[in-house]
Amino acid sequence: MSSLDVSAIREDFPILQQFVHGKPLVYLDSAATSQKPENVIRALDTYYRVTNANIHRGIYQLAEQATEEYEAARKKTQKFINAKSWREIVWTRNATEALNLVAYSYGRANIHAGDEIVISLLEHHSNIVPWQLLAQEKGATLKYIPVDEQGQLALDDLENIITAKTKIVAVTMMSNVTGAIPPLDKIISRAHSVGAVAVIDAAQGAPHLPLDVRALDADFLAFSGHKMLGPFIGVLYGKRALLEAMPPFLGGGDMIRQVHLQESSWNDLPHKFEAGTPAIAEAIAFGAALDYLNALGMANVRAHEMELTRYALERLQEVPTLRVIGPADIAQRGGLAAFEMENIHPHDIAALLDRDAICIRAGHHCAQPLHDHFNLSATARASFYIYNTPKEIDQLVASLQNARKIFK
Repeated sequence: MSSLDVSAIREDFPILQQFVHGKPLVYLDSAATSQKPENVIRALDTYYRVTNANIHRGIYQLAEQATEEYEAARKKTQKFINAKSWREIVWTRNATEALNLVAYSYGRANIHAGDEIVISLLEHHSNIVPWQLLAQEKGATLKYIPVDEQGQLALDDLENIITAKTKIVAVTMMSNVTGAIPPLDKIISRAHSVGAVAVIDAAQGAPHLPLDVRALDADFLAFSGHKMLGPFIGVLYGKRALLEAMPPFLGGGDMIRQVHLQESSWNDLPHKFEAGTPAIAEAIAFGAALDYLNALGMANVRAHEMELTRYALERLQEVPTLRVIGPADIAQRGGLAAFEMENIHPHDIAALLDRDAICIRAGHHCAQPLHDHFNLSATARASFYIYNTPKEIDQLVASLQNARKIFK
């Protein structure tokens, strides 16, 4: 049973107090981006009002304070995912950039012709396209772990998919379409048994599940602040030995130790991978978002979402011709429901729900190969977070029932 006081939580989110089309806002699109609580908004505002200065270089008070708060957020992130060192936390623009950093820096240095890269059919385009580009450039082979009828990874043939030729295995922590939570322990163990590195896309998992990178034994892990109450910033975790050996991703200021006319040397971790002026305010505000989530407890966040998802799957069965994609077992899926309705395009569903001030996503959700697998051009998707309630799911179902009547 969830111990979250959702009524109190909702008071912390200014955007949820507004009306759209004259009706209270029902926000069911947190898988795309979450809303932001007051403490995060205040952290952004305070930085620009009180502490605005560039970091690492200035020796005056504002610059030193900004640097201290910026690096404090890095250490909060380290603690949140239980990394061994703050030097293993690299700030990026988003999870997409973090995954590209691994593909370009580690991948270009370690993948050769004839090697294999293994990903899965569940992946977001951010965890497909960088590996396609790398495989094409290096003459490597890109292989896919398939999915079963429930939209979960099918691992029966894992030993024949991840082989001695496999050098990188990159998989999601949670599907943004089926909601499936793959058994990463089994996949990572198999990857390591053949000497491959494991790259985890945690953009959907980190906001919703307790996360311990050391227990998981991930080599790299990427996630986004904006999906977990924070601003638009990304995080790359990497094991220190791997990051130390990797060449820089971008060149410029702050990532260097010395620059000479014909050559340069690189700064210590993690600054080697953080060229130029970073998103200072966003990093500080992300630290505030982690404070908020830590106060709730990630186990409580997960329990609340499981309750909502269970209730949503039960209620959605009442809508004629509606089919939810994904595992039926709540323990194997996250807090979202992607679905199709006979003879109604997902974009039409989303447009009709908007009239009732209900925000959902419609499209292929940057997971086109997965939709192709299910012979779907698109789905509608409702996704839940800490501020959502069973009443909002009731409103979703009522609006879907009305959409059914309109199109019938």
